[in-house]
Amino acid sequence: MNAITPEILALGVIWYIVFLFSTTCHEAAHALAAKLGGDPTAFLGGQVTLNPMPHIQREPFGMVVAPIATYFLSHWVVGWASAPYDPAWQRRYPRRAAWMALAGPGANFALMLLAGAGIRAGMAFGVFHAPETASFTKITEATNPAMWGFAATLLSVLFMENLLLGTFNLLPVPPLDGSSGVTLLMSERAALKFSEFLEEPVFRMAGLVAAWYAYDKVFRFFFVAALNALYPGASHG
Repeated sequence: MNAITPEILALGVIWYIVFLFSTTCHEAAHALAAKLGGDPTAFLGGQVTLNPMPHIQREPFGMVVAPIATYFLSHWVVGWASAPYDPAWQRRYPRRAAWMALAGPGANFALMLLAGAGIRAGMAFGVFHAPETASFTKITEATNPAMWGFAATLLSVLFMENLLLGTFNLLPVPPLDGSSGVTLLMSERAALKFSEFLEEPVFRMAGLVAAWYAYDKVFRFFFVAALNALYPGASHG
């Protein structure tokens, strides 16, 4: 393990703050979509909020312990949270439940686009430029690091964290959001049967293992596609 330096600690603070904000937005989007779809469970539990505390109180390990531990192990952050919902509501309205599931990754992609817009605006004003080699913390670089280095790092991490959260959660395996979102492609009856099938704990555990394995194989495609969209004509590969 590399030595812990002040720079690594400072970068860790940025990663954690971005993770906390992004995950809170993800779960709040789930909760709001459920409320709009007729299930007030998460709303009554205080999850329709950008205050991270209700989300931390519900999942302290996933929101605090896991992200801090993974940063010191790998120098990037992973964790989780959850928003409660009424299973009876899901069974009555599987399509509404599917939109509720997709709202979380949708919030992450919105934040990624916001970060991308900030990067492009900085390039237009000459304060950012594309890096020679992109990384998780260097999606863009400051032309004057002393003045704009923090902003470049913050936008890079915001872009990267939300690319990770959005694409990972869209994998169509339980318990990830994509396993519910994919039911929009099915008839309502088939969606209900599929959802009931995935509720078995053994499939949820197997799904997580499969997701970690599969994501490692497909992430580079998502990363390269995002870079090429951010920098048209750059031909990242």
